[in-house]
Amino acid sequence: MQHRIVVLGAGYAGAVAAGRLARRLRREDVAITLVNAEPDFVERVRMHQLATGQELRPRPFAEMFAGTGVRLRLARVTAVDVDRGTVTTLPTAGETREPEELEYDTLVYALGSTWNDQGVPGAAEHADEIASRPGALRLRRRLAALPAGQPVLVVGGGLTGLEAVTEIAEARPDLDVALAARGALGDWLSPKGRRHLRKVVDGLGVTVHEHTDVTAVAPGHVTTADGGSVPAAVTVWTTGFAVHPIARATALEVTGAGRIVVDRTMRSVSHPDVYAVGDAAQATGPAGNPLRMSCASGLPMAWQAADAIAARLTGGKLPNMPLRYFNQCVSLGRRQGLVQYVTADDRAVQAALTGRAAARYKELICKGAAWAVSHPMLGLPSRRRPLVAAPARAAAPLPTTPGKAA
Repeated sequence: MQHRIVVLGAGYAGAVAAGRLARRLRREDVAITLVNAEPDFVERVRMHQLATGQELRPRPFAEMFAGTGVRLRLARVTAVDVDRGTVTTLPTAGETREPEELEYDTLVYALGSTWNDQGVPGAAEHADEIASRPGALRLRRRLAALPAGQPVLVVGGGLTGLEAVTEIAEARPDLDVALAARGALGDWLSPKGRRHLRKVVDGLGVTVHEHTDVTAVAPGHVTTADGGSVPAAVTVWTTGFAVHPIARATALEVTGAGRIVVDRTMRSVSHPDVYAVGDAAQATGPAGNPLRMSCASGLPMAWQAADAIAARLTGGKLPNMPLRYFNQCVSLGRRQGLVQYVTADDRAVQAALTGRAAARYKELICKGAAWAVSHPMLGLPSRRRPLVAAPARAAAPLPTTPGKAA
């Protein structure tokens, strides 16, 4: 009997985890199923490019996982029963529209996150988001329809907001583009990083509303905490991410924000047959700080989880790769960029790379992340080992490494 591994979500973390598991484990021992609602991989770090009219290379999962043994299931996850070991899905393709149930022995939960309207009145109804492909395409249509001189406001001064506002300003210099940030522009960056960011933003003609808290969104404008109003024919909302609500509805231990609490191997602290990676997981890095929601966190989390699952199933050594940061890479349009070097726990240091060199560096990072997803069987030495115990969930728990806690 094969050990059934089900991976939910095929973003950066989920897709990489599925491919790495296929590389680590023998096909005759495991059945790996990857569940995703869309047939193509979405390069989420490029959604601001898609929104401004740029075409992105299609990356079909059917091609990416051909010959790997990973079974692709196009479906939307509607529920997870962690006590019974089942996942309920609603197929997105084909004739069957009735809910279907998948059984698993090991679950990798990687459903990720979506945009967070923060409960601000009118944001869900009147603002646009770029956390998803449908959202980016909707914004693309709205921006293309805007005549010259119309105001566009990006709300949120984090990495996503900076990339969005500079991309829009560069692509549409005829628009009146502005940014609303709760704090000072780039206040987490080093002095060199802040100076370069200010130079680029000013050069693109972006109006910056610093220390501005948007409290309501309406057609044509937003309202701020001081009672003021900022015009916006289009409002782009980039104030953070919210995780998929399914985990909160399960018996899994989650944080107040709904992220699954995991140990250093990405294993749920409450249900040992569940692993969580990417934005859906609350993992800790250096100094015990939670890892931020990002591709930079998701990829090493996926490596850690896949290697841990393979080790526990085959009796190998558990991975002990430290999860840390090296830099924050920000594209500021197609010609400028900023690479802010950081400490292991993500605090800015003095060093920063700026200008065209930083833009090229960021592009290499984006291409490298996409390559890791689209070549799931490359870049890792084959270490397939047989399972050391009966694989069925109902028959036996996952084996543990001798001498180590499970």
